[in-house]
Amino acid sequence: MKKMKRALISVSDKSGVVEFAKGLKKHGLEILSTGGTARILTENGIEVQEVSDFTGHPELLDGRVKTLHPKIHAGLLAKRDKPEHMEQLKKEHYPTIDMVVVNLYPFEQKVAQPDTAFEEAVENIDIGGPTMLRSAAKNFEDVVVIVSPEDYHSILEEMDNNAGLISIQTRYRLMQSVFQHTARYDRMISRYLACVSMNDRGPRIEVEPTFPKVLMLEYEKAQDLRYGENAHQQAAFYREHTDEPCAGNARQLQGKRLSYNNMVDLEAALELVKEFSVPAAVIIKHTNPCGVATGASLAEAYELAHETDPVSAFGSVLAFNQTVDSPTAQKIVSTFVEAVIAPGFAKDAITIFEKKADLRLMEVSPWHDNRPGHGWSFKKLIGGLLIQDRDLTDLDRSKMKVVTKRAPTEKELRALRFAWLVTKHVKSNAIVFTTENQTVGIGAGQMSRVGSTKLAIMNARLPLKGTVVGSDAFFPFRDGVDAVADAGATAIIQPGGSIRDEESITAADEHGIAMIFTGIRQFFH
Repeated sequence: MKKMKRALISVSDKSGVVEFAKGLKKHGLEILSTGGTARILTENGIEVQEVSDFTGHPELLDGRVKTLHPKIHAGLLAKRDKPEHMEQLKKEHYPTIDMVVVNLYPFEQKVAQPDTAFEEAVENIDIGGPTMLRSAAKNFEDVVVIVSPEDYHSILEEMDNNAGLISIQTRYRLMQSVFQHTARYDRMISRYLACVSMNDRGPRIEVEPTFPKVLMLEYEKAQDLRYGENAHQQAAFYREHTDEPCAGNARQLQGKRLSYNNMVDLEAALELVKEFSVPAAVIIKHTNPCGVATGASLAEAYELAHETDPVSAFGSVLAFNQTVDSPTAQKIVSTFVEAVIAPGFAKDAITIFEKKADLRLMEVSPWHDNRPGHGWSFKKLIGGLLIQDRDLTDLDRSKMKVVTKRAPTEKELRALRFAWLVTKHVKSNAIVFTTENQTVGIGAGQMSRVGSTKLAIMNARLPLKGTVVGSDAFFPFRDGVDAVADAGATAIIQPGGSIRDEESITAADEHGIAMIFTGIRQFFH
């Protein structure tokens, strides 16, 4: 492998570029550059040759054409071990270019600004940069290609330790990075364009999310997991680029490596606890809540949630919506818990948790608006992907309809809202008995609604008399309402919409139960 003679540097992100260029000069490399990069290098005493002087051709079209020249790309693409390639370079008086240092126009940052016009976004679509990167990466055995400032230090260190040479392993790693980078760049452009419609009056940037004809997703591997749903399955977690506080970007403070099931349960727990603004605790087992409560403190909320089903709470995943303090920590460590996720842990609480070294503590950023306003949810099928808007609907009290002779009391209304919030996070068919701040009986995932009702009643460890009931879909028959009434519940919240709604309403009236229709079905499969 020959020593490098010439590098082309043209970067939008200029962090670290001066120090890197000085390091290359120390190893005797000539430097070609363009525009702002050439200017900053020159201002720092680094001798560079402008690309336009190198090619003998000026920049054109307001800088749209700078490096799109055969002298550049022949110098990048020529195979050094292929005599006919080198003979052609010699004939055309084209020297080789042995290193390319390029990062692209900041398209992502530009379109993230709400006032960016379509025309300005288009001007930030880089053409010459990706072309040079691809040319250099294709010929990685002969050309070192660097797309990230994070690689500057390691490249100079390798050159310092290896007489100015770069190994084939490093070249290949850098090549991989380039194609990952350009693929992501193209995905960003495609996503942006999918949100722009065009008519005779020009472009219109859509506010509402659309489902593009071709969906391009980007996830970065965050970690290997202990195992998948079962111990014989391998698994890994890939992280999405998002600022939303979520299980996906939580920081692990202590405990064993996460498993696939841990991640699924952590998300289920956190998304439910985010529904509440007062101190709240959620206990999740196999993605379903087995205890949810609010209280005057986190410790009280956790104690009430645990009372719902202390047997199922063994080996569970917990979520809190406030910083976990030492009284709460003391209650948690009194039983076996797999993981805890919260927007913070007090120092004295962490000291308590350290006694349970295997317990996973997951910290997320605090959330101020506990109802994020956008996003998709996905379900992978063999041979495809289902996509839908996230279920972020909230109850509008003005649109709720009392359908029974008796209207719910204010206390029952508070309890019905609590039941509704919990029910939307329970696997369908879902029936949930609650007070105004505590779950009492939860029936999840049964094939019939009356089956879920009976399961909720059977699972209840606390008195059902005086509770209310949330149902994620309508009662298809009156038998479910009869079972709820016989158990002692006084009010029901459900979507309505069955052809037999009148039978359910009649049953509720016969039992003196208040019933509200929301018009919002919330299946969770």
